Formats: sequence, structure tokens, C-alpha cells
Amino acid sequence: MTDLAIKPGEDKRPGIWTVVLASSAGTVIEWYDFYLYGSLAIFFSTLFYPPNEPTAAMLVSVATFATGFVVRPFGALLFGSIGDRLGRKHTFLLTLILMGISTTLVGVLPTFETAGYVAPVALVILRLIQGLAIGGEYGGAAVYVAEHAPKNRRGFFTSFIQTTATVGFFVAILVVLACRLSLGDEAFKAWGWRIPFLLSGVLIILSLYLRLKLSESPVFEALRKAGKTSSSPIRESFATKEGMRYGAYALFGATAGLGCVWYTGQFYALYFLQSVLKLDFLTANICLAVALAIGTPLIVMIGALSDKIGRRRLIITGLVSAAALYVPIYQGIASAVASQNYAIVTALIVAQLVFVALVYGPMAAFLVELFPARLRYTSLSLPYHIGTGVFGGFVPLVSLSLVAYTGNIYAGLGYPIAIAAITAAVNAFCLPRRAEAQEGNPTDVAALNA
Repeated sequence: MTDLAIKPGEDKRPGIWTVVLASSAGTVIEWYDFYLYGSLAIFFSTLFYPPNEPTAAMLVSVATFATGFVVRPFGALLFGSIGDRLGRKHTFLLTLILMGISTTLVGVLPTFETAGYVAPVALVILRLIQGLAIGGEYGGAAVYVAEHAPKNRRGFFTSFIQTTATVGFFVAILVVLACRLSLGDEAFKAWGWRIPFLLSGVLIILSLYLRLKLSESPVFEALRKAGKTSSSPIRESFATKEGMRYGAYALFGATAGLGCVWYTGQFYALYFLQSVLKLDFLTANICLAVALAIGTPLIVMIGALSDKIGRRRLIITGLVSAAALYVPIYQGIASAVASQNYAIVTALIVAQLVFVALVYGPMAAFLVELFPARLRYTSLSLPYHIGTGVFGGFVPLVSLSLVAYTGNIYAGLGYPIAIAAITAAVNAFCLPRRAEAQEGNPTDVAALNA
């Protein structure tokens, strides 16, 4: 059975660009919500945790950021299963609503000064809800766009979903900077930090408006009409030898390295500047924001390139390059900060975003094409969120802890370098049999959807 699709002219469906816009806009907002805390994690250590141990408070604050990643795989299973059984559209509407509510509530939380330990506990609970929601969002958006896109342009169209995490992070940084610059440090610390979270409520309403106009994926509709949807997608995806083999390949041959490369090039770069090199908040965030503006379009360019030359070689190139070049890049960043050459700092962050684009740009199409249509929401979501949420999400915490333990400012790079190298090796040498159909012609993926 090849990809099931409704024939042209059977019904009136939104065009591919409408699908991309509505899916991407909602996903950008969800990532914006999820990463607001990340852009303020070091700042939050003074608001939600005891002030007498600043180093411990900083690490606990980063650990709270990581809790949202721990539950992402559970969200992937929960919402992936719903998406494969009941449909893509309604599932990622639900994740959007959950994310919007939890993020908006962060904006009204009391601080440690007024509520004691109730404040950090409430913050962790809301981070857990955010993690569940984002665990179901990415897979739904990637599958939904891929199932509307022409087969020979899947890499291009799904790459717009790939930009959403970086764009969401970029928007979060811009909103935080705008609030801090317009209000001043004192007002921002007192109450202005709440504005970016409260703004989420407005953005979610706009995104829901766009998504409600969409119809269900034509591939899922065809599966449902043919009675071929899965009644137990979790069991079929991960309780069989073949399902476990493909899930393990997706995790250890793609998404684990992806997570480490993405979070090293963006979040760890920010934390390294602020907490290790002691660069001020404003300068560090401006350097990162400029780098993100320059580097994000590369994700779409690489996604389009993957339609022509294949996904794997680009992914492996990005992983190997990251493993080989992280140490000299961060040595260059430290030297540039010491000489106050912030153009070089920005350029070296952009270099890391090239690695991100090589790995991340083709990734949605790579994962969608790896799994059959009736199971792909569940099958791709779990390894994606273990890889990015656990392996990648813990990059800041593990890396900063290694720096604190060893006293070597570059020791934290050992973790992402090791994971990137292992992932590249697994991808290069452990390709499952069915996925070989993708290698000869990256646009001919009918065999992958049987």
C-alpha cells in the first residue's frame, strides 16, 4: 500500500501554503511558550528559588527548565496515539490549548519572596504540562504538513515546521529584550517579566483561529475511510521487533544527536556566554538573536536540498561537523568575549546554526518517511522527544554541571560531542532494511509507507 491520499478534485482543501502557515504559526507559538522559561532561566533563579545560594539556585532553575523535557516523551505517546487513532488536526488543537493555558498561568505565579516553596512547585507543575503539550505538537504538525506536501518536496515544506523551534526561541528572546529595554531592569524584575507569558494568551487565540480553518489530513481521512487506522498505535509501534528496531534507529541514529546539536548551538551558547563567561544579559541575548535571524533561513534551504540529494548525508555531515568543531568554536567565543569582539561571537554562534540546519532541516521529512502512515504520529513522536527532550534538553544542565565540577570551561562540550559522534556512526552504519528505499532516490518513498 502506498501513501493513501484523496484524489484531486474530490473535495476542497486548503492549499499547501495555507497548511504550512497555519501549522507553523501554531507550532511557533508553542515553542515560544516552551522556551520563554529557557530564555529567562538564569534570571528566574533569583525569583523562584532561595536567594542565599546563587550557584545552586542557578542549577536548580536550569533543572526546572529540564523538567519540561522529561515529560515530552509521555506527551508524545499520549497525543501520538490519539493522533493515529482519531486524527491529526484535533490532536494538535488540544496541545495548543494546553500549552496556552499553562504558559499564561506562569505569568500570574507568585515568586519565592511572597509564596515560599509554593512558587517553585507551581512552576514545575506548569513546566510539566508544557512538556506534555509540546510532546504532542511537533509530531502532529510535521505529519500534517508532510501528508499534504508533494512527495518530491516534503523536505522543503516540512522544513518550515523545523524552523518553528528556532523562530519560537527567537521571538521569545525579542519579546524579553523589548520588555526589559522598555521597562528598565528594576520594573522588569518586579513585574515586567510576566508580560511575555501573559502575551501568550493572545497569540494562542490567533493560532487557534488559523487552525480551526484546516481540515483533516487527506492521508488520515483515506486511512479512516478504508478502515486501516491503527487501534493500538503504541503497541504496533514499539512492541514488535521491527517497530523497536526502527524506533531505536530514529533515536540513536538521528534525534539524540539532533537534540544535542540544537540545544548546544542555541541554549548552551546563551548559558555559556552568561553563566560561564559572565557576559551581561543584554549583550548575550542580542548576539544570539542576531545569529538566529541569520541562521534560521538555512534550515529551509537545507530542507529543500534534501529533496534533491537525500536526507542522511546532510544529517551525518552536520553531526560530524559539530563533534569536530565545537571545542575550537567555543574557544573562539571565549577569546572574542575577552576582547569584546561581539561580531565574532555572533559569527561563531551562526557557525553552530549551520550544524543545526544540516541536521534539523531534513529531519521532519526523514522521520515521516521512515514510518508507515497509520503509525507515524506515534512512531516518530516518541524517538523525537526522547532525543530532543532528554538527550538535548539536558545539555545545559549536564554541561554547566561539568563546568562547575571540573573548573574547565570547555568540559561541558564533552557531552554533546559524544552524543553527536555516536549518532552519526549509528546513522551511517546501522540503516534498517526498509529505509534503504530512500537512499537511491530520496523522492521515491512509496515503499516506506506500506
